Amino acid sequence: MALAGVAAAAPPSSPGATQKALARESCDGLRRAVAHDQGGATSGPLFLTSYRPANAQGEPPFEPALAGAAFTYDNALAGIALLACGERAAARRIGDAVVRAVAHDQTMPDGRVRNAYRAGPVTEEKPALPGRWDAGRKQWIADAYQVSTATGNVAWAALLLLNLHQAEPTPAYLATARRLLAWTEQNTRARNGPDGYNGGRHGWDHAQRAQTWKSTEHNLDIAVAAAWAARAVRADGQPDGPEPRQARTALDFVGRMWNPSEQRFHIGTKEDGATVSTEGSGLDAQLWPVLAAPEGSCAWGRSLDWVEKHHRIGAGYGFSREPDGIWTEGSAQAAATLVARKGAAPEALWQLLASQRAGNGLYYATPSARIATGLAIGPDSTGADFFYYRWPHLGATAWIALAATGFNPFTGKTAASEVPSCPA
Repeated sequence: MALAGVAAAAPPSSPGATQKALARESCDGLRRAVAHDQGGATSGPLFLTSYRPANAQGEPPFEPALAGAAFTYDNALAGIALLACGERAAARRIGDAVVRAVAHDQTMPDGRVRNAYRAGPVTEEKPALPGRWDAGRKQWIADAYQVSTATGNVAWAALLLLNLHQAEPTPAYLATARRLLAWTEQNTRARNGPDGYNGGRHGWDHAQRAQTWKSTEHNLDIAVAAAWAARAVRADGQPDGPEPRQARTALDFVGRMWNPSEQRFHIGTKEDGATVSTEGSGLDAQLWPVLAAPEGSCAWGRSLDWVEKHHRIGAGYGFSREPDGIWTEGSAQAAATLVARKGAAPEALWQLLASQRAGNGLYYATPSARIATGLAIGPDSTGADFFYYRWPHLGATAWIALAATGFNPFTGKTAASEVPSCPA
């Protein structure tokens, strides 16, 4: 199962039996997630739980901080995947929750989203943030990362709304997507070193500080969302706003992270925002620029060779360079990229993804008990403490649904219809 660089376009292949079954089952898993988290409320804004144990053999003890937490990125993916599954009403419920969250933040109504919210129907004017009451300590326990705002999560919230607006034009979705992009421009633009957007804001509301590193993946997300918003604004007959310039800035940063000698992307910069981080490699940073198909995608398609050499493990792919285990979500991203760029993904990859289905309909984040990313959760971390565990994961399920249905979240279209013609 080799990943070759993008060459001349091949005609899309018809989905095989495993891919078709995976599309049905992953879409069913998302529908079950909506049914589980909506309680008795069959309409209205809704956030979905990101990690929900199936209490099956092989699952490690569950992290209490994740109980009932609805991560914005996972929900944005789930909303887009629900569109791919033909569940527009359910997708709009998540979009409506994002719109409310942007309009009515708990303490900072400046156009941001938080990294996570409390899962379930959003019945309050201000969507609740995650946390739990510790009876023994008699205090409310919250997580600093969950209440913070990462740039990539803001961009993915905008991508959800732009996908929804494309499917059914809705002024509130476009306006909120533009407000989110404006927040990144006003709060994360960092012109030092390679001009681009830094990691966001981290910490409790009274003491948030800038994440001064810049991420290839975050900037790619902004580039796509800003360019999409600009097209939507023009289609509505409105005058151009700041989005075209923002898209160019972010895409220029991505281009600067391309290493032509190694034919791969650097993950971004170090803490100073200027020094390129050349040691590590992130799977999403290699795949998403190719899947998104912005300018330069033909040359950038050679990053798939790097993925094959440095991220491949067994039938799947890991998050980090020379990985210690399979990352289900990233393996689905690889499948989605292959479908978008070459018309098909290998049968062995579909079978691997299918094998990760848990009893509750979600898919495990990894077949291993735990895998490393080589990254830190936040500035308070003392080391690389960002891991994925063998817990059923909404984000992994959503990426599998996107890959299996052939839906590209960066364009809102069927990926196989967009296979590019690139020189060999």
